[in-house]
Amino acid sequence: MILSFVCVLLLFGLIKAIHKLWWTPTRIQNLMRLQGIKGPSYRLLYGNATEIINMQTEAMSRPMNLSHDIFSHVQPHIHSWAKRYGRNFLQWYGLQPVLVVTEPELCKEILNNKDGVYPKQKPSKFVKKLLGDGITMTTGEKWVKLRKVSNHAFHGESLKNMFADMKASAETMVERWKIHEGKEIDVFEEFRLYTSEVISRTAFGSSYLEGKTLFEKLSKLTIIIFRNLLKVRFPGMSKVFRTSDEIESDKLEKGIRDSIMEIVKKREKEATIGEKDSFGNDFLGLLLKAHHGANDKQRLSFEELVEECRTFYFAGQETTNSLLSWIVLLMALHPDWQEEARKEVLQLFGKQTPNYDGLAQLKTMSMIINETLRLYPPAILIVRRVEKEVKLGKLLVPANVELLVPTLALHHEPQFWGQDVGLFKPERFSEGVSKATNDNMAAFIPFGMGPRMCVGLNFAAIEAKIALAMILQRYSFTLSPGYVHSPSESLTVRPQHGVQVILHSLQ
Repeated sequence: MILSFVCVLLLFGLIKAIHKLWWTPTRIQNLMRLQGIKGPSYRLLYGNATEIINMQTEAMSRPMNLSHDIFSHVQPHIHSWAKRYGRNFLQWYGLQPVLVVTEPELCKEILNNKDGVYPKQKPSKFVKKLLGDGITMTTGEKWVKLRKVSNHAFHGESLKNMFADMKASAETMVERWKIHEGKEIDVFEEFRLYTSEVISRTAFGSSYLEGKTLFEKLSKLTIIIFRNLLKVRFPGMSKVFRTSDEIESDKLEKGIRDSIMEIVKKREKEATIGEKDSFGNDFLGLLLKAHHGANDKQRLSFEELVEECRTFYFAGQETTNSLLSWIVLLMALHPDWQEEARKEVLQLFGKQTPNYDGLAQLKTMSMIINETLRLYPPAILIVRRVEKEVKLGKLLVPANVELLVPTLALHHEPQFWGQDVGLFKPERFSEGVSKATNDNMAAFIPFGMGPRMCVGLNFAAIEAKIALAMILQRYSFTLSPGYVHSPSESLTVRPQHGVQVILHSLQ
């Protein structure tokens, strides 16, 4: 009887494994094919992960020529499979089916999510170590609560109050550049310091040096996360065998949390010594007020507070750093646009420090920023999930499918932007975003779309404009002969080997 019972258990386990590893993927693949959705065939256990990794590794092993047509270089699998299988296709991350969607109307439907049927995907354990269950990952009432705090922190008067700290950080940077006059400078590294300083000052009332260790740990954790995004790990394996990346990421996560807690406790201590409830009006101050607030429904737990700090430290630094670097590269390659932007800055501000209200009048600079966001969007993937069977356009999408909107594909699509899609042409945006895309708003989504659009976009725009204005007042720049063009995907699109320019003083 015992032997029979064991045999039944083994048979049950075998049936369950076959259902999960073969039957379910085959059923989903056939269901989508019947609706005209094709894609690379599912491979047992690994899906298409190995193919994707190999294609990315091969692309990254060789530098590009100086072209802005980066789609096939940064996301070679999406570029290749969209050509082969159509605008929408099915791919597999291990056992996870992923419907890649590049039709703007369907992208709009997913991102606007009017009926709440396309929530955020559940983060991998590595991503969770970086972003936790903060505003970028969470859903439901918790997201509404966190979004309310963030909206208050990064709009209107709050942003205006941050301007002085942004300006001080930019002044520190351009002063530091004096020793590089007539020489080569890596602006990617310089903007990393600048954006880190801005976040430290504006959001947490500290300095880059105070948060230096935290930023270094975040950078290391980011590298580990990207390295493991497509690695297939079987359920329960981490309990038996832990990889060196898992061990290292645990240490980094703890270090990041400890650093943030130290900053938070320091602010709380300062508040108890000063006036009652004097937590400050920066991002950390607003989070602390929400944490200590009387309204139970709106109150943030200490864990939520820490996770929001962690999210903003990463997201605020990484995206703007890359954006500024690509802008300088493009202006170095196109001196006519660099000169147009400089004329505009000098007409508005002369040699005086730019003021907050004047930034909104920088039309040429706004055009350059938008065209850079089109060619080199910091975030190139937006992922949602289907919890239960749903109708997307005319497609019937089964439960547990992930939906992937590849920003880079939309931004580099000739159908939306013309045959000169790979060229740097800021004049596309001379009449605003809607005219640039023929009213097809889903073709330009550098900060997402719908209710979950990036809350920090105005913060990033002001941060970028103040830095660029102060650089253009003092310096011109040309591309260094040592620059190697290799845009790479590392959660954001960043220059793999930095951006080196030769700095020329205008003083």
